[in-house]
Amino acid sequence: MSGFEMNMDGLVGPTHHYAGLSFGNEASTRHRDVVANPQLAARQGLLKMKALTDLGLTQAVLPPQERPHLPMLRRLGFSGSDEAVLAQAMRRSPRLLSTLSSASSMWTANAATVSPSADSTDGRVHFTAANLNNKFHRSIEAETTSAVLRAIFRDDRHFAHHQALPQSALFGDEGAANHNRLGGDYARRGVQVFVYGVQQFDGEPGPQRYPARQTREASEAIARLHQLDPAHTVFVQQHPAVIDQGVFHNDVIAVSNQQVLFCHQLAFLHQPQALDEIRRKLATLEQTLHVIEVAAARVSVADAVGTYLFNSQLLTRPDGGMTIVVPEECRQHAGVWEMLSEMAASGGPVDDIRVFDLRESMRNGGGPACLRLRVALNDAERRAMNPGVLMNDALFVTLNQWVDRHYRDRLTQDDLADPQLLRESRAALDELTRILGLGSVYPFQQSSR
Repeated sequence: MSGFEMNMDGLVGPTHHYAGLSFGNEASTRHRDVVANPQLAARQGLLKMKALTDLGLTQAVLPPQERPHLPMLRRLGFSGSDEAVLAQAMRRSPRLLSTLSSASSMWTANAATVSPSADSTDGRVHFTAANLNNKFHRSIEAETTSAVLRAIFRDDRHFAHHQALPQSALFGDEGAANHNRLGGDYARRGVQVFVYGVQQFDGEPGPQRYPARQTREASEAIARLHQLDPAHTVFVQQHPAVIDQGVFHNDVIAVSNQQVLFCHQLAFLHQPQALDEIRRKLATLEQTLHVIEVAAARVSVADAVGTYLFNSQLLTRPDGGMTIVVPEECRQHAGVWEMLSEMAASGGPVDDIRVFDLRESMRNGGGPACLRLRVALNDAERRAMNPGVLMNDALFVTLNQWVDRHYRDRLTQDDLADPQLLRESRAALDELTRILGLGSVYPFQQSSR
């Protein structure tokens, strides 16, 4: 049975704004309080989805979450009508209102960890929504994320869904942003590589300046839940020094696809030994590893973070070639663009570069890889999923028209208390669930029906 990789991109939500909420993500904190354009942000994301669909790749859409999050505001002591809750929150704690209005679910690399059926003992695709407990504004996403994934992948003959890990620092889990899978055909067994920032029980020292968001304990728990074979599973520590330079997730310093690992020289602690372990485990599957390692002398960690060079997508095209998707910031940096151009012309596996303007997402600290969740499927599993989320020409037109109807082209902190913004956002999400065929996945839908 043939396999393929589907990329599921998150739609930017109607409350997209720059709140600087993500300590450790330097782009996020640097652009705090800049005026945002939610309409443009959503359009930029849709253009990337459509362009990859046009390359012959399988592309799907994940919806944004309900924001402002009124259930949490009420849980935290604000009361009365929806309008009263928003007014109280703005008056007493505007930063809290901003936090609970974040559109951060757009970065679906953090939505969940996904293991394909080829790697799981029970032969099903496994999903575990990330608890994202390092940041409050993200820690409230897991319940809706699980509901959305269950609405898309409903058939329990093919798909298994797990609760998010406990909301504890011991099990800090940031999803697929710290997870790689290496191998050949997507429908054949591969080697899963979990990258963690710190091991809470008797591990090596972690970062000192910025938090390590993924723990080894969380990665090990997910491997158990997903019924992965230890012989084909690797746990690697992210280099603490690069976390302290703003590399808050592994996907800011490394990206993989099939047999290729594109990474910085300082991506992993004890990197030569880590790569040797991956090679040994791939060899048991008669697979090889092709490492494209970028030296620190060629691209500094600071430049990698500033351009999001490694927060790129590596994609296998239908013709067998491999495309790298990078943000416009890479083309604007002479040294980074020279390196990318040489890589594409070298005769190696990556032979094509695609550049996208993702400014609205980049300013909030998320590049091409942050915006997508990778799901490896076989043909039967594709037939079993909800087809309404798959990008095509008609859906692209429909979603752009939907954005035009519901999204503002300017949003600031002061706008978040506007009751009309809440009504606009709920109307948008209610319509979107009908467009995508998801049913009632949002709290406001469930409380009103």
